[in-house]
Amino acid sequence: MTDASVNKLTCEYLDNPLGIDVTQPGLSWIIESEQRGQKQTAYQIRVASGQDLLRRDFADLWDSGKITSDQCVLVPYKGKPLKSRMHCYWQVRIWDKDDTWSPWSDINMWSMGLLEKDDWQAQWIGRNRNLNDYPAEFRGKDLRLPPSPFLRKTFELDETPAKATLYVTALGLVEPSINGDKVGKRMFVPGWTDYNKRIYYHTFDVTHYLFKGENSIGAILADGWYAGYVGFCLDQNIPNPRNQYGDTPALLCQLEVELENGEKQVICSDSSWTTAIGPIKEADLFMGETYDACSELLGWNLAGYIEKTWKPVDLIEPAKGVLEAYPTVPVRMTGEMTPVEITEPEQGVYLFNMGQNFAGFARIKVTGEAGSKVVIRYGEMLHPDGSLMTENLRFARAIDTYILNGDGTELWQPRFTYHGFQYVEVRGLSFVPDEHTVTGIIVNSDIHPAGRLECSDDMVNQLYSNILWTQRSNFFEVPTDCPQRDERCGWSGDAQIYVRSAAYNANIASFMRKWLVDLVDAQKNDGIFTDWAPYSFVFKNEQASGWVDAGVIVPWVIYQMYGDKRLLEYMYPAMQKFIDYMNNRSDGYLLAANENDWGDWLAIGAQTSLDYLASAFYAYDVKLMAEMASVLGKNSDIDYYTDLFEKIRLAFKDKYVASNGRISEHTQTSYTLALYFGLLDSQQEARAAKYLADLIKENNGNLATGFLGVKHLLPSLTRFGYTDIAYQLLLNTDFPSWGYSVVNGATTIWERWNSYTIDGGFNPDGMNSFSHYAFGSVCEWMFSVMAGIDAKEVGFRKILLKPQPNKRITYVNSHYTSLYGRIESSWKIRDNDLVLDVTIPANTTAELHLPAVNIKQVKENMAPVDQSVGVRFIEIKDDLVIFELESGSYQFLSEGIADHF
Repeated sequence: MTDASVNKLTCEYLDNPLGIDVTQPGLSWIIESEQRGQKQTAYQIRVASGQDLLRRDFADLWDSGKITSDQCVLVPYKGKPLKSRMHCYWQVRIWDKDDTWSPWSDINMWSMGLLEKDDWQAQWIGRNRNLNDYPAEFRGKDLRLPPSPFLRKTFELDETPAKATLYVTALGLVEPSINGDKVGKRMFVPGWTDYNKRIYYHTFDVTHYLFKGENSIGAILADGWYAGYVGFCLDQNIPNPRNQYGDTPALLCQLEVELENGEKQVICSDSSWTTAIGPIKEADLFMGETYDACSELLGWNLAGYIEKTWKPVDLIEPAKGVLEAYPTVPVRMTGEMTPVEITEPEQGVYLFNMGQNFAGFARIKVTGEAGSKVVIRYGEMLHPDGSLMTENLRFARAIDTYILNGDGTELWQPRFTYHGFQYVEVRGLSFVPDEHTVTGIIVNSDIHPAGRLECSDDMVNQLYSNILWTQRSNFFEVPTDCPQRDERCGWSGDAQIYVRSAAYNANIASFMRKWLVDLVDAQKNDGIFTDWAPYSFVFKNEQASGWVDAGVIVPWVIYQMYGDKRLLEYMYPAMQKFIDYMNNRSDGYLLAANENDWGDWLAIGAQTSLDYLASAFYAYDVKLMAEMASVLGKNSDIDYYTDLFEKIRLAFKDKYVASNGRISEHTQTSYTLALYFGLLDSQQEARAAKYLADLIKENNGNLATGFLGVKHLLPSLTRFGYTDIAYQLLLNTDFPSWGYSVVNGATTIWERWNSYTIDGGFNPDGMNSFSHYAFGSVCEWMFSVMAGIDAKEVGFRKILLKPQPNKRITYVNSHYTSLYGRIESSWKIRDNDLVLDVTIPANTTAELHLPAVNIKQVKENMAPVDQSVGVRFIEIKDDLVIFELESGSYQFLSEGIADHF
């Protein structure tokens, strides 16, 4: 038996998912081994309808038999047709490089959701809005926020359940409960979609919540994205920032119970349920939540509760969207923060510094008289006088209020709102607080971490931490731009700029796939993608270059990182439609900007013209279409898009580029995009790169790019031999730079290079987020160049290890976990030598580029490299010795070369 083991099984990128609706799900596993060069030569998958069947070596749904293949990522299920409600238990074994079989993996599972429309017996129910439900203090003309309805039903079970499954969704948000307990740990269920296109339902195993006899099921509803405030609330072009999809939250749920005696019972949302208004007097994503503990409905979700003031629910007209299974990781509470400092800027007003900007809310622990109010405000920064800075929140009130019931120590946190903040202001306390009074609760989509990076420079380490926290705060159901103000939209430009950085930090495959479905749902009839998705409101600026192009760029990046062709197949018709739209708009193979384009958003200094940006991205989109057509085997499309790209490139050069490589725009962004997008001749590229380097030198060694240029700046410099300047830009701490915000105390990435400056203070513009990941796109360069981890083949099946050290950094430690396993690349400069430790996961290979002028300079484990197992010399090129590595762990020593960095 081999030493190789099969671990970390996933189905559709998820761990043991419940209620999926992919009928040929992709199954993946990771192979682990201590041997170098270990790989899979064959596999066998067994899938059964019960764990006990697999333990008896019987697979009634699928036994693949021994399949000669090295594929271990997204292997499609090919067993019996999968039907609604099926539970599928599966395990894998493999044959290694010596054709020796491994032990069977642990048993994992997935279950199918409700695949047919007729599977749903439930009805949409809720509580029609009535002004009398609104507390008097919340009936103001401008901020008339509705309370959250509570819904319940009791039912009898004749026997103890053998299995029980709850399928639940809502128009708005829902928190379901059974017999007094909240179901699961998910929050903000069911998530955000265009409810007129699709509505996701969630599946829960609730067997252990139920028992023989009388049971109770309950639900609390809130407006959420469906009926609450969404987007730019102050813009005059939005007549009503609420009710973008509908005005009445509604519940749809179906509890299916299998009893020990084999009987089945189904408890549905229908007219038999009752409803009441309880203690949640208002709940809004932007505005906050108000909870009156004096109005609590004690025991409302328990059997035997007496419904004195409850009334029958209303049947609610559903949205038009089709019901589909939730396809990605849910939003959850993912951590807690304790205050690092408590101040009292004015008497009775306490400020809790959490020490970190993040997304979530505050949990409070308080005592006081019944009816007294504790008011909680949130902010990212403080004014010079120590008071809370909230100007950048714009219309988002970001206030939670708790009204005490006076019954001893009271612990409370909101359910249906979240905020972006570092500071919590609390008013109304009857005691002097301590560090236990306020706890910061971190909330975000619970995405598995993938990468980590640290180095010898403390500023860079803090910058990387800031990038991670900003991603964590904004990967919240959709990839939002910011978590604090009245916006929080899935901006497509921000996403396409940052997506590869995001993929290094976390396994975002299913998360971004969900958002790309949102983007296709938002696509206009003429083929244009929108500037954000879900496309929930209309704004005067839309359809901007660099934003709409996300519909082509993001699928390509996700394919590069994970190797999932299915996403390209899904997106391809929408991408074709988009390119057709661009072709129809083009004139002489060039594009003019839309009327209200965003441009190179927040660039410092000289601006790149909107027409230039439009044509550059048009060319790049078409270039990627040719690549994707090749992947999908669409031969006629390959020729079409390749020819179209050349025509656009020629027209672009004729208009913008001189024969000596000088671009008429002459900005950092213009050169960066032309180089990165492949728009220049080889003779022009070197000269254009020199112009780019000169522009940086002329700008006192600082960058000047905005959103669209920043991602491509350092990779373009490195590609054309200016890695020293790329390091300089990374390590700068004067304005403008990544380091400037770090040395000024930032714990997340700022939206603007000048969100705050020492001379000018806070940028007075309301568009001033202190948690905005776009400029964090430098992260992909940190991994691919500084650490040297990149993909030689899609999905990291073959890895490119090409660390490019610099003498200002003495060590880098990094790892990235691909779908094949953990890749490690750590280097240090010792004396005048470079020491590199690498780990290549089983079933992959790597191409290693080490700085050296001859092979004798390189040692592996202190021995001549040509004696090493798993190492094959390829060539020496450009002062790099290139090897091919089999899987395993290695330590290389490149002697006497540190002075060259």
